[in-house]
Amino acid sequence: MQTTGAIKAYTTFSGGIHPAENKELTSRKPTVTAATPARAVIPVSQHIGAPSKPLVSIGQEVKKGEKIGESAGFVSVPVHASISGKVSAIGAFPHPFGTNMMSIVIESDGKDEWVSGIAERPDYGKLNAEELKAIVQEAGIVGLGGATFPTHVKLSPPKEKTVDVVILNGAECEPYLTSDHRLMLERPIDIVEGMKILMKVLG
Repeated sequence: MQTTGAIKAYTTFSGGIHPAENKELTSRKPTVTAATPARAVIPVSQHIGAPSKPLVSIGQEVKKGEKIGESAGFVSVPVHASISGKVSAIGAFPHPFGTNMMSIVIESDGKDEWVSGIAERPDYGKLNAEELKAIVQEAGIVGLGGATFPTHVKLSPPKEKTVDVVILNGAECEPYLTSDHRLMLERPIDIVEGMKILMKVLG
């Protein structure tokens, strides 16, 4: 920091890597839903913390959105089926982290049917903080960063700490990536509603 009279000038360090952003390739293209794959390999650990425990067996038929892995502790979340079909394998498969990870393999039945019993909760204003955090955990919501930290844990600050400000970070500094940019353009009302839920949970 440099001081000139009463004016403070904050400077940053020089250097670093500044690759071309190339965001114009997708920044103006709407978000689309990917086609259903013929086969889905779903790791039981998609977050930092304890891996979930498989709830299904080989040969079992599952529906999209069905819980197939149960959380194994506070820093853990359930895992859900992303397609409908039949479980064909449960075992170690290559993981993006560069290791093999316990995973559940589902062969698509081509129906893409959702499991019954999943209901929207438009009455979230009537729920208390603990009920809302339980819903967040049960839904398997985690952060989108490298650690994929379980969101319900982030919503559980020490009781003696007071949260005065909630900041939604819309910065997307990585080259090529524009998913957050498109989300803010396409679903701003949902984002604001989500922030209201966070504010209610954090008091």
